[in-house]
Amino acid sequence: MNTISLQQTLPEVFAGKDLIVSDVWHKEVEFQKERIYLIEAASGTGKSSLCSFIYGYRDDYQGIICFDGENIRKKTITDWTEIRKRSISMLFQDLRLFTELTAMENIRLKNSLTGYRSGKEITLMFETLGIADKINIKVGQLSFGQQQRVALIRALCQPFDFIFLDEPISHLDESNGNIMCELLMKEVQKQGAGVIVTSIGKHLELNYDKIVRL
Repeated sequence: MNTISLQQTLPEVFAGKDLIVSDVWHKEVEFQKERIYLIEAASGTGKSSLCSFIYGYRDDYQGIICFDGENIRKKTITDWTEIRKRSISMLFQDLRLFTELTAMENIRLKNSLTGYRSGKEITLMFETLGIADKINIKVGQLSFGQQQRVALIRALCQPFDFIFLDEPISHLDESNGNIMCELLMKEVQKQGAGVIVTSIGKHLELNYDKIVRL
């Protein structure tokens, strides 16, 4: 996948609102592979909805979303399974980890679907992010910032053309945010992928090719 494009897209809940000022909603927008984007937004403007639309998790929107020119509404369940395994990785704002499982069990669940990482690589990512001592702790017992780092590891346990990160460092300090940036970009450069980060203020310090406002 090389491009993700939006054509006059708008959440259905916003339909009929005439005062929407946005670089994305009701516009022609294209995200390209190998480029880095920041979507700045105020709370309630639909950034998490946008991620869910593109991931195929929700379809309550007007307009058209295309992958390489093909309307995603035409995608089958089988298509979406492969897209989520091979083309798009997502770090949701609410993380969607299994809190009753350990950090490592959460990662192994994802990695078992893709076979992308070795056990050694996964352990090294835990060490790099400073949570090696949390590997066998249930996620529900971790702080939200620790959970964000586990969610990043999970997002990196697959090949991808684009990776979406919805407020990925909202609960991290600057030092841990920088470490996350380094780990992320190492993988992004390896895969030649595109990056789309959303933020309502605090965001990953990356060299963004374009900043758009939702």
